[in-house]
Amino acid sequence: MSNFSFNEFEERVKDSLVRHKSILDIITKLQESTSKVNRAIVKSATACGCVQICASKQDIPNEISYSELSSFLDSHISGSLCENCRDVVETELGNHLFYVASLCNVLDVNFESIVKKEYDKIGALGKYSLL
Repeated sequence: MSNFSFNEFEERVKDSLVRHKSILDIITKLQESTSKVNRAIVKSATACGCVQICASKQDIPNEISYSELSSFLDSHISGSLCENCRDVVETELGNHLFYVASLCNVLDVNFESIVKKEYDKIGALGKYSLL
């Protein structure tokens, strides 16, 4: 896959879109795929148990700088996805990317350009890119 490009992915998605050409179909399928990603992650904790999710208030000292913030934050997840759960999560994320690319196609927005812009923004702003 060393010659893979986002443009080729987007073109392949475009070629395979037959049933879901309408933006209404695409945005509802995108929302559905979001739910399936979430469900796959939750099932890895509740049905399989390969990961544990333990969420609680994150205690952040008032006097720290923004650059120090990440050292005080937790992902609330422990363990790692087993092979089966990883496969399900990766499949659902792949389906989700399919619908993101579909949305790009129908809106005539270049998927690779979006990824590149976000990549450049993160590179330039680092931790500050999501403020």
